Amino acid sequence: MANRLEDEAVEFLSLFYEERCLDGKEARVRDVCEAIRTGGTYEHTAEELAFGARLAWRNSNRCIGRLFWERLTVIDEREARTEEAVAQALFRHIEYATNGGKVIPTITVFKQGASIRIWNAQLVRYAGYRGDGRIIGDPASLELTDICKQLGWVGAGGDFDVLPLVISVGARPPQLFPIPEHLIKEVALVHPDNEAFARLNLKWYAVPFISNMRLEIGGISYYTAPFNGWYMGTEIGARNLADDFRYNRLPEVAAVLGISMEREASLWRDQALVELNRAVLYSYQEQGVSIVDHHTAAKQFQRFIGNETEAGRDVTGDWTWLIPPMSPAQTDIFHQSFDNRIVSPNYFHEKPPYCRKGIKEEY
Repeated sequence: MANRLEDEAVEFLSLFYEERCLDGKEARVRDVCEAIRTGGTYEHTAEELAFGARLAWRNSNRCIGRLFWERLTVIDEREARTEEAVAQALFRHIEYATNGGKVIPTITVFKQGASIRIWNAQLVRYAGYRGDGRIIGDPASLELTDICKQLGWVGAGGDFDVLPLVISVGARPPQLFPIPEHLIKEVALVHPDNEAFARLNLKWYAVPFISNMRLEIGGISYYTAPFNGWYMGTEIGARNLADDFRYNRLPEVAAVLGISMEREASLWRDQALVELNRAVLYSYQEQGVSIVDHHTAAKQFQRFIGNETEAGRDVTGDWTWLIPPMSPAQTDIFHQSFDNRIVSPNYFHEKPPYCRKGIKEEY
């Protein structure tokens, strides 16, 4: 195990010193290998951590937004040890990255290992409640909502109730931390041409703060490293609000816009989907919140490919995720293929702590 960690550390450090054109690699490699042999691990410097987090974005096979990988702000919170300290760091992240709507790509990295965990898949996400034969809110949040209720949280029972943060440290029971309301920016959805759309009372939060992925750099894993970019419109309009296993709002959109749903061949779903996505893009832009449409994002990805090719690097990618969920054949990505091998540093999805056997019974 130590030999493998040494190999991964040396590989990363070589990349760090090579890409940044720095001297001193030999001495640093020697110190790191000695630390691994004597203590079983090593610590990244702040500069190595920032470089690794940005490279992890550059190497993220499923991300269409990698053009901006060098702009990622990296916040080092590895000294945080208590649930309260972690929560306060996350509140600072939300405020800084939201930036009044002018979203800043940001990652906050806590200590290596799995002793600190965020139970939320995203820092800001809506609750899901089990009703009489139907679900109120976000079905993706049912399990975590149940756990929050077991821990004493009482939601309003609406479609768009923001869940508290759930944080655990070591073997201690998880703690709840409601996010201060002034930190949560949301966007009420309206349609550019049809005032009746507003009667649907739809909204979404401004920033996708991903908190269920493990950051791996040079053989070291950071299980708590929430990060964000800005939304691509289809993530909200073609998935979160449209998927039948999420909010499933296409029939309501069609009804309020007067689109006939009698025949599938009328393509009412497609028409409603386009109008819902128009509303998402229009609303975010009108309310001054960063967002990108899928056609622009696809063109930005082509620029990323060009930059990487010019730098002599291969671009890895998962085609099934890179193509947007709406009109994919109208993007160049659809007509390309990619090597889906995993390159380090990188981000990896992790199951939430409450998926451990018996956890829901414990709390």
